[in-house]
Amino acid sequence: MIEEVAQLWPTYGYRRITAQLRRQGWSGNAKRVRRLMGERGLQRNPPPSKRRTTNSAHPFPRDPNLVADLEVVAPDHVWVADITYIKLAREVVYLAVIMAVFTRCMRGWHLGHRLDQALTVVALQRGLAEHTPAIHHSDQGVQYAAAVYTQLLQAANVQISLAAVGQAWQNGSAERLVRTIKEEEVDLSEYEDYRDAYAQIGRFLEDVYMRKRIHSALGYLTPVEFENQWLAPPAISEAVH
Repeated sequence: MIEEVAQLWPTYGYRRITAQLRRQGWSGNAKRVRRLMGERGLQRNPPPSKRRTTNSAHPFPRDPNLVADLEVVAPDHVWVADITYIKLAREVVYLAVIMAVFTRCMRGWHLGHRLDQALTVVALQRGLAEHTPAIHHSDQGVQYAAAVYTQLLQAANVQISLAAVGQAWQNGSAERLVRTIKEEEVDLSEYEDYRDAYAQIGRFLEDVYMRKRIHSALGYLTPVEFENQWLAPPAISEAVH
């Protein structure tokens, strides 16, 4: 059973393997799972190296970091955004993603041929079409600081927050999301071309990540399960007469 789950979710550690098995009806303990994974060489692989996608040498305003000590308390309280690159057979493409920190839900994404403003703008427009955050947080890359992007946020009355230059850890939630996408989709796939990459990555983000992948930070629920649970109206207890 462990091998079947590990094959389906090759980057799960023993805690999430245990949680997934329990969702399937198994009642064993995490120590046994860890031991068996060790015996079978099913430990996680180290994350791949990252190519530079942030250009913070620009003349645009530099907003402060509003989320450093902030307690995130609702689904659209804080969104985080980031960019990563994906190597195809004949080109490199770029993926922009936006995630709601509280629920880990994807809010917007776009795969583009160029590392330009259109990449992040399309992802943001997709997110704002159905949801509006209180705060949007990112690094100080030119794609996020440029006027066209910030004007979209300002028009929606969204506060803008930027991590300090060179402090990637200040956008840690987005960095972890990108690492998950790389480890669990990109590194395990061979895309024929841009069209194929767009379709497969879209399937991963909108179906696998949102509806099937469990998160330890969400009590081993999927983002959709956690958000629906949080948004559900409280049960009304029957009055006792």
